Amino acid sequence: MKLEKKDKKSNAKYYLFLHILLAVYSLSGVCSKLASKEEFLSLNFCFFYGLIILNLFVYAIVWQQLLKHLNLTTAFCNKAVNVIWGLLWGFIIFQEAITWNMLVGAVIVIAGVIVVVMSDE
Repeated sequence: MKLEKKDKKSNAKYYLFLHILLAVYSLSGVCSKLASKEEFLSLNFCFFYGLIILNLFVYAIVWQQLLKHLNLTTAFCNKAVNVIWGLLWGFIIFQEAITWNMLVGAVIVIAGVIVVVMSDE
């Protein structure tokens, strides 16, 4: 019984790491949008493009390490939360409007992730 509790705590820790990683990964979209507003090959463009490459490099390394501890299907399903992060970054950084349709879609995504994670346990 103690082993099961420890495994659930351990999995919760890895899910937390996974969602932090996905939040960081979603920032590559922000950098991409910022780079698109700059003149091609300008210093700012190269800076944002470099951030994208760095972000994706870190993501790839940490993703592989997390897959040692999480089921691939479950981890991949959790990538859907990038939709929520995209909404959040768009609202905070770019002052984009969030519509009811977007909110309904985000709730459906969260529900789907919860169903997959709960079925994995």
